[in-house]
Amino acid sequence: MIHTLTLKNQNLHGSFGNEYQPILTIDSGDSIRLQTPDIQWGYSSSTDEERVVFQSRDNEKKQGHPIVGPIEVKQAKPGMVLEVKLNDIVPGWYGRNWAGGNKSWQNDQLGLTCGDRIQLDWALNFNTMTGTCQIADRSFHVALNPFIGLMGTAPAESGIHSTSPPRYCGGNIDCKELVRGSTLYLPISVEGALFSIGDGHAVQGDGEVSGTAIECPMDLVDITLTVREDLQLKLPRANSPAGWITFGFNEDLNLATGEALNGMVELIQEIHGVEKAEALALASVTVDLRITQCVNGVKGVHAVLPHGAIR
Repeated sequence: MIHTLTLKNQNLHGSFGNEYQPILTIDSGDSIRLQTPDIQWGYSSSTDEERVVFQSRDNEKKQGHPIVGPIEVKQAKPGMVLEVKLNDIVPGWYGRNWAGGNKSWQNDQLGLTCGDRIQLDWALNFNTMTGTCQIADRSFHVALNPFIGLMGTAPAESGIHSTSPPRYCGGNIDCKELVRGSTLYLPISVEGALFSIGDGHAVQGDGEVSGTAIECPMDLVDITLTVREDLQLKLPRANSPAGWITFGFNEDLNLATGEALNGMVELIQEIHGVEKAEALALASVTVDLRITQCVNGVKGVHAVLPHGAIR
């Protein structure tokens, strides 16, 4: 079955929690078509339409990313895995990103903490897959690679949880490999999974070094949610056009790297039936370690095994 969610306050929230009431209940294998607002909770469908600003229905004291959900999947139970297939992703016509002017480790390192924050306004063309901005009297162009930054199930821990850091059940992963055609696998910690999605990015480099990608609304996100009883995961895993991906999240970059690497070694063991040390040796000649993002407090690392790299 295909469900459609419209953009309205009642479908948006700005935090994670396992006691939130679902906005939609579906069966495993159902698909959902939705739109997502920009990072500042706004949406405009064209240059002729005024930008509408939405609000969270949950009235959080500190709103995070605007996310659509939670969506309950009837068959989902703790210990299972939620398969999120990204069937289509279509960015809106505009986007923004920022740099400097606030306290962060990277701004401190670059001497950009003091002074004004700069904003780049981008015009996005989905037909040519290009983004264009103006700096002084010069135009700059980048190739688009749209993806969803934030996808997660509700954590098992009680209370209200920020959308900013990625965690074991997903969240603000910000992995640029999670494009159309990818499948993300998320651990399920609560009944019904309570899945939420948002934070559209038109393009981002690994690291997300200024703190923002080209943050944009999404005119269309088409996903299929399937409960997998045959999988057991402690951290997210993905199968993307770039290859198999495993993730690690920690404030310590070394520990995040260790988590991502261990997940990849275990995956190679599963696929190829080798011992752990042998899997590590194979990983050393085929797997790339990448800094997913380093700006959300909890840092992310992802390991990529290209398809066909080990035959």
